[in-house]
Amino acid sequence: MSMISASQKRRVLRQLLQGAQAVQAPGIYDGYGARLVEQAGFAAAYMTGNGVSATLLGRPDVGLVDLTMMTDHARRVAASVNIPLICDADTGYGNVVNVRRAIMEFEAAGVAAIHMEDQVSPKRCAQMPGDRTVLDFDEAVAKVAAASAARSDPDFVLIARTDSAGALGLQEAIRRTQAFAKAGADAVFVELKSNPNILQDILAIKAGVAVPVVVNVDSAKDLRNLQASALKQAGVDLAIYPAMARGVFGYAMSAALSHLQQAGNMAGYEGNMFSSAQYNEALGLSEVEAWEKRFD
Repeated sequence: MSMISASQKRRVLRQLLQGAQAVQAPGIYDGYGARLVEQAGFAAAYMTGNGVSATLLGRPDVGLVDLTMMTDHARRVAASVNIPLICDADTGYGNVVNVRRAIMEFEAAGVAAIHMEDQVSPKRCAQMPGDRTVLDFDEAVAKVAAASAARSDPDFVLIARTDSAGALGLQEAIRRTQAFAKAGADAVFVELKSNPNILQDILAIKAGVAVPVVVNVDSAKDLRNLQASALKQAGVDLAIYPAMARGVFGYAMSAALSHLQQAGNMAGYEGNMFSSAQYNEALGLSEVEAWEKRFD
């Protein structure tokens, strides 16, 4: 497979964000999932920090994954596909000095975009129960400005996220996104929890900023029910689905284990699994073998 450069992927993502259709980025946590997303025809993949914490540590997303662990993993995932990889960068892993190094490492890893949030450290996944504690306004904006200034590739996409809506209200979240955009963010992301007004909340966020809006579609049933054609109308420029791979894998693996435990074998379960041929095709074995033949 001929690979395109990280800069090319970043430019592709920038063009997609300005398109007439919302970008749908299914959530993955490894190269296998990223390849499946690409082969299914999606234009981008989203690597969830929650899923990475689960797959690398077997632990919940409570700030245990550090910068080195995340970017080392992201490097391999980004290199496995030709579509842009969008990564969770937590809080930027510290203050403005740490943020500068984080941008350097994610750029070097070949990632197309990151989102960085304004939670205090140690962070907790925003979709866990309860509101999150966030940095004060000026410190949060300064970190976004530092991240923007740290870029060596101007096409690297910086998404500034605020987790302030729960504790401080939607208007404060909008105020922060407006300041983040002025500080250099290419897109903004307000982490929302399920509520009866979530669609109106997103439209209010979209109306308040001149940059693309990112939405976690897993956060509410009303969002999960939106089809691709309706997302843009709802104010969504980039829709991420963080729970997809981790939720599907957990469900499917638990079902297979239950079958093995109860039946004592895997007979009759083949229809719920990839065959060896399907698995090898997903990983590109035929391309590897063609390369070997070329030089045999």
